[in-house]
This record gives sequence, structure tokens and C-alpha cells, in this order.
Amino acid sequence: MKFNIDLKKIPKEVLHVTHTLEKNGFESYLVGGCVRDLVLGLEPKDWDITTNAVPEEIVKLFDKTVYENTFGTVAVCVPYETTKDAVSQGTEYMIIEVTPYRTEAEYSDFRHPDDVRFSQNLSDDLKRRDFTINALAMDSKGQVMDMFDGLKDIEKKILRTVGEAEERFQEDALRMLRAVRFSVQLNFSISHETTESILKNVDLIKKISAERIRDEFVKIIMSDSPAVGITMLQKFGILKNIIPELEEGIGCEQLGEHIYDIWNHLLHAMEHSAIKKWPLEIRLASLFHDIGKPRTRRFDQSKAGGKGKYTFYGHEVVGARMTKNILERLKFSKKEIELVEKLIRNHMFFSDTETITLSAVRRIITKVSKENIWGLMQVRECDRVGMKKKEAPYRLRKYFAMIEEALHDPISVSQLKIDGNFMMKNLGISAGPRMGWILNALLEEVLEDPSKNTIEILSEIVLKLNNLSDKELQKLGKKGKDKKEELEELEVKQLHQKHGV
Repeated sequence: MKFNIDLKKIPKEVLHVTHTLEKNGFESYLVGGCVRDLVLGLEPKDWDITTNAVPEEIVKLFDKTVYENTFGTVAVCVPYETTKDAVSQGTEYMIIEVTPYRTEAEYSDFRHPDDVRFSQNLSDDLKRRDFTINALAMDSKGQVMDMFDGLKDIEKKILRTVGEAEERFQEDALRMLRAVRFSVQLNFSISHETTESILKNVDLIKKISAERIRDEFVKIIMSDSPAVGITMLQKFGILKNIIPELEEGIGCEQLGEHIYDIWNHLLHAMEHSAIKKWPLEIRLASLFHDIGKPRTRRFDQSKAGGKGKYTFYGHEVVGARMTKNILERLKFSKKEIELVEKLIRNHMFFSDTETITLSAVRRIITKVSKENIWGLMQVRECDRVGMKKKEAPYRLRKYFAMIEEALHDPISVSQLKIDGNFMMKNLGISAGPRMGWILNALLEEVLEDPSKNTIEILSEIVLKLNNLSDKELQKLGKKGKDKKEELEELEVKQLHQKHGV
């Protein structure tokens, strides 16, 4: 199969680096994931270059570089060609990693090579890479160097290690997790030999740092098919080594409205969050929201017409605590942990929409904050879809409307540019009923014509109103109050129509 690679996708800044190396007599190739993505017609996220130049030679060729590691990688900082690019990237430089051809020694810790040696041969560098689809190199003219049939594997949509799978996974056990990640990101199957080797070496994942595991786990969760990824992790035996708590839900029946066991319910809930393209915290909360159910499950014979049913009282509290421990163990940020924990802790807020009050909805908003209330509703929607139910039935839509109503700023005299203190201090108006009537009358003026809501105009109106009798002023004040209530009722009605309730 012939692949049509669009060389226009390669940024000019990247070509500047390859051309500079070549112009000075060195070999230069794009390598790894960026070549794979170009072959697949995708937009590469990172650009890596490999060369036969050693770090000291690379550093001399460019104005701004960073070289602070033992692996030979030099970060070349290339100024963006246009102001637009610089603004869009939020920086003045594009960072391009340039690494000499390397040949590596033993990996005694199953994570890092004991020694890194530079080579003059491209083949030495490519044969140490993880998968054939990542062992591709391409020169600036678009010529692909494929020494391990990576192009053939891309055509077959199969993931296969470079050389012996056993050696690759014993060099770096994280590659087992990366196999799952690439499989779900690219929709590739994993070869039989690679699968067998993962099953054989799976316990080596315990030797990998939590931070590296977290990064791969996040990429799986943020893929288009996270449920497939989590299922693969479980089948390979990886999940039991990183998040064993999730496996407690396998085969744990719920009965009642639930048609799935807890494990499958969580997978379906998370899959909905991916379909909706919701952010990481929502996906994590949907995956873990019922993780506390197996530990709180009890059978109550008195329920369900004497037949009995399972109860899970307090599972949201237990689940929030379990999730906090999991995310801390995987070194997620404090901000991410706090939000996911809060969403899980409060996901059981539902009650009968016919009896719930607006004040109760306001208490829910206070618990999770205005910023996170819609995230909580997204988790609730995932929970519902995870039961094979409609996304937003009447009860859920009613909640949407009530939340919007609770968040909506009420029409109030506080919206006026002047208040009672201003009137007393600057306009000589005494505190008392007349001041209240004047403020309500002012509100009606502003509701009719918002352009009047200035200190100067309102001050003129106040002085005129203050000349009226109590009876006349009270009548105007009541008219303003009635107008306010009428508009508020109209806004609430519009909110209900918006959500179909």
C-alpha cells in the first residue's frame, strides 16, 4: 500500500532544524510518533528528530537550546516565524527535541537503560524503539525508512513490538500500558505475540513510577474509546496492579433498575462521557462514581415487595474516599483530586422533582460551587446512561431548569447605580418607607429603559419623585415591584420552555 504523506503538515520550524543539521553535514530524520501520524494522515502533536550529530555538536548549531539530561536529547528552541503562531502557542518558541542515534544497554530496573551510547547508524536507534509503527524515520523529502515493517503493520492496523516482545517489555514495562493506549487511540489490534508477552510480564508494571502510569492512564481515559481501554487493562492483568479497586465491581449485581453489574455500569457511564467529549475530571468521576458500591452492598429482604433487593447506603461517601486514595496514589494534582472527589461525594443528590425546593437546589450548588454544578449534572447524566436509560428524561431536564433558575441573578434594586446610602448622603433622602418606594419606582424606570441606569439620570428622577405625596409615591413603588415580579415569572417560564418542562 502506498501512503500519501502531506509534507505541508511539517512546520517550517521543524524543517529549519532538519535543514540546519543537513547543511552542516549531519544526517537528520523525523522519527517515531510524528512519522506514524503523518503516514496515518493525522496531525502530529510532537516533533522528534534523530541525527548522527552528538549533543555538543547539536548545541553549537542553534542559538537557543536546553540540554539537561543523560539521554542525549537536546531541546532546540526555534522562534516562530509569525506573530500569529507565537500568540496561538502562547510562547515565542517552538520546542523541538533532537536526539542522537542511540544504542542502549541493559535495563536492570525495567524502566531506564543502565547506559546510553551514541551511534552513527540509524538502524541502531530504530531497533531500540517499542513498536514497529513507532520505528519509522523520514527525511525532509518524505522518504520513509522502514526497517521493521512498520508500514505494513499500519496497513494491517496491528500493533507489534520491534524484535522480541519479551525484551521490549523487560526493558521498559510501561510499554505494556502504551500498547493499550496506542490500541485505543489508533483503533489497532495487538498482535498475538505481543499479547502473550504482556500476559507473561504483567507484574513488571509494579516497578514503574506512579507518574508514568498516570500519564498513560490519562491518555487512555481521554481517548475516544476509554471503556475498551479499561477492559483491555483488566483482561491483560494490568488493572489489578494499578487500580485493583475497580475489579471489585466485576460480577457485583445491583438488581432494581440496573441491568448491568457495577463494573459494566461504570464502563458504560464513562463511555458516555467520552462520546460527549467531556473533560478528564468528568470522565474520572463517571468511571469511579459507584466504586464504593461493592463495599457497601447489603441485601434487604424487606424491600421490593418481599422479594428483597440490594442496598448501597453511603456508597457515595465510601466511593469518594476510595477515589481520593486512587488518585493520590497515581499522583494526580490536588485540584483534580478535589474536584473528582467532590463530584462523586455529591452525585446522589437526586430526589423527587415534584417536591424538591429551589432552596434545596441552591444548597447543592453551594456544596459543589457554581463552577462545578454543571459538571455534577454531567456525571448524573453519565450515571443514568450507564443504566441504559435516556440521556435527559423529564426529571433531569427539570433539574437543569431549576439550576438555571437558582443561578439566575434575581431582578433587584441592587442592580441600580445608586442605593439608599447614596440617596441619604448626596440627595438628602431620609431612610424609611419613602426611600423603598422611590427605589422600586426607579427600578421600573430602568426595566423600561436600561439607558437610564446612570448616577446622573437616577439622581434627577429621585429629586422629582421626592416631591410627590406618600400616596402617589407608594402607588409608583408598587407598580415597580409588580413589574419586577412579572419579568421574573416570564424569565422562569422561558427557562422551563428551554428545557422542555
